[in-house]
Amino acid sequence: MDQIIVGIADCRIAEKTGQTLTTYALGSCIGLVVYDPVATVGGLLHFMLPDSAIDERLGRDHPYMFADTGIPKLVDLVCERGASRRRLMVHAAGGAQMISQDGAFEIGKRNALAMRKYLWKAGLLLGTEAVGGSHSRSLGLEIGSGRVWLQEGGVRRDLKPALARIGVK
Repeated sequence: MDQIIVGIADCRIAEKTGQTLTTYALGSCIGLVVYDPVATVGGLLHFMLPDSAIDERLGRDHPYMFADTGIPKLVDLVCERGASRRRLMVHAAGGAQMISQDGAFEIGKRNALAMRKYLWKAGLLLGTEAVGGSHSRSLGLEIGSGRVWLQEGGVRRDLKPALARIGVK
């Protein structure tokens, strides 16, 4: 299996059966998976912050750092590789409250709200999510099967079962 690591403020696309997109250490950051089961094209974005308006130059130079610039770019990239917007399956993890339990900054919560806003603008529905809480997560997508897995608290589980098990071919 060919594992492709997606770093912080990064995005990767895969389209070969056997490839796995994986991102680690999702605290307040969010990992967003999009996958087209017919074209077998998927992408994984690991964004840090909700809005590039805090530094427009940084948003231009590092679009995957922000929800508002990274999400549209992720969707465009998978569609350029043959995915169809109407078939995209969307899954997310992260958005935890990591820095302060007293609610200061609430970056994770703000990231989750921004993600939902930009998915709604793109006409995409969030299928499954593991967002919030106060612990780190890892997220992966297996190209070909469409299996999305989540690891949290040392336990790895399917966030979404393999497509073959739910009748999608």
